[in-house]
Amino acid sequence: MDQGTKIYASVLGFICLGLAILFLYEPSNVRTMNKQLQSIAEIKNFPYQFKVLRITNGVATLNSPISTELPCGKVIQIIFPSLKNKSLLSEEYQKAQKQLAMVQTQVENTVKSNPEIVKIIWELDRSWLIQNGISLNNL
Repeated sequence: MDQGTKIYASVLGFICLGLAILFLYEPSNVRTMNKQLQSIAEIKNFPYQFKVLRITNGVATLNSPISTELPCGKVIQIIFPSLKNKSLLSEEYQKAQKQLAMVQTQVENTVKSNPEIVKIIWELDRSWLIQNGISLNNL
């Protein structure tokens, strides 16, 4: 390998390393908050993993599998596969929907209990939805 190629490879390696660190780095306050969430059995054992994505100026951004633009029927059927062939009006489906709401509220209350947090923003977990076959073309 000539000198120019070695320099190019080194620079490219440092750029890739920098990008990896940038995308994989989780600030300590976010890491601490996520550990706190995982210490709560109902949150830890829930099929969808809620997480704090970032904290900026007292605003915590959390992931969510649901939003007002997306019907939660499909999402609940992915979180609870046993409901795939159940009616949205079935008792099991209604129970699952209440459980999702309860866990999401518990996540919110846990994060809000931190004095550093003044506001919470929910961000639709687009990558999780896409991985689970939900089209986001209309959102």
